[in-house]
Amino acid sequence: MRLLRVHQNLVSNPLTDVVAEVRAQLDALELEVPQGDVGITAGSRGISNIATITKAAGDWLREHGASPFVFPAMGSHNGATGEGQRSMVESLGITEEAMGMPIRASMECVKLGSVATGDVWMDRFAYESAGVLVLNRIKLHTCFSGTLQSGLTKMMVVGMGKIRSAETFHAAPASQMRDMLLEMGPVILNSGKIWAGLTILEDGFDQTAELHAMPADKILEIEPQLVEKHHSYFPSLPIDDLNVLIVDEIGKTYSGTGMDTNVIGYRGVKGHEDLEKPDIRIIGVLNLAEKSQGNAIGVGLADFCTQRLRDAMSEEKTFINVYTTGDMQRIKIPATLPDDEVLIDKIKARYGSERWMFIPNTLHLGELFVTEDLRPEIEAHPLCEIDPSPIELSFKNGRHELMFSSP
Repeated sequence: MRLLRVHQNLVSNPLTDVVAEVRAQLDALELEVPQGDVGITAGSRGISNIATITKAAGDWLREHGASPFVFPAMGSHNGATGEGQRSMVESLGITEEAMGMPIRASMECVKLGSVATGDVWMDRFAYESAGVLVLNRIKLHTCFSGTLQSGLTKMMVVGMGKIRSAETFHAAPASQMRDMLLEMGPVILNSGKIWAGLTILEDGFDQTAELHAMPADKILEIEPQLVEKHHSYFPSLPIDDLNVLIVDEIGKTYSGTGMDTNVIGYRGVKGHEDLEKPDIRIIGVLNLAEKSQGNAIGVGLADFCTQRLRDAMSEEKTFINVYTTGDMQRIKIPATLPDDEVLIDKIKARYGSERWMFIPNTLHLGELFVTEDLRPEIEAHPLCEIDPSPIELSFKNGRHELMFSSP
């Protein structure tokens, strides 16, 4: 199989000094800083510069008289245990030593109230603090669309409420999730425990492009504007009609569903409206990201996987996360083959060798490979450039030898 190396000229707009921008944004708030323990949220996603941003925010708070600490705000992720969530936070480079502040990890929650869609919960450490700085990235959600998606409000409603809120949120139909954010968000904000929000926009190359700090009472007003702006950065596949997509690596570090459903065009939630594009007939997945620590949510969105990925999977962690969401399709095990070479040969023998694409993961799409028959479409794409010479797909010890550039 001969492949073309393709470069996508995605939007590149990296901040030159992330630390300085964190400080400038927090300075611009002109808010009185709580004098006591102030919690900073930490999720489970592989956000660029997340450790640097978290430390800069903690340093700024300390300089203004607060005693900052980090707490996991990731719903049911990593086994839904305090120890597991601490481990996830540390795997992102957010360690007590590196941050210069403690990590307080527990699954204990305090009930803030109830709304029509369910009870509203908050992490106990956050509730007992003098205030919380909600820190998260704005991103398209993998289950629904709307004015609020993944960001500060979802971090407050689901992440900070641990497994209790995650179960409530994911028990609702996807079409109602956006309404739950709008209904539960004000309850959390009215508790007086949220001091401010600091949100991140990343460009097409997963680089920190913008930081925005806002007072708590402005989060629900400003966040929808940033969701809309995120659309201009979001990377996608350059071809909408594929026979086969091979994803080199899946995992929570890339998307809440292991593979971003907005990229692969398939949400895998029964009974709910799905995405129309891209249209991909077969998906094969080869590896599980080490930073996902065994959570292979999203493997069920694929048709084929390798034994290597299966071996790296923690069934317990994956089950807890998927069971909490209720979307059991995402944990179903695809046809499993010994290695990359066998998997690719089997797909090729059954489904043909045209209209293939290889990507490193669904977050980093600046470089990918396609079969030669797609050359005319790629050449016509305004964002794409093709290397002069095609390469032959080769294998070593069953693994492909394609080299993706580091993001």
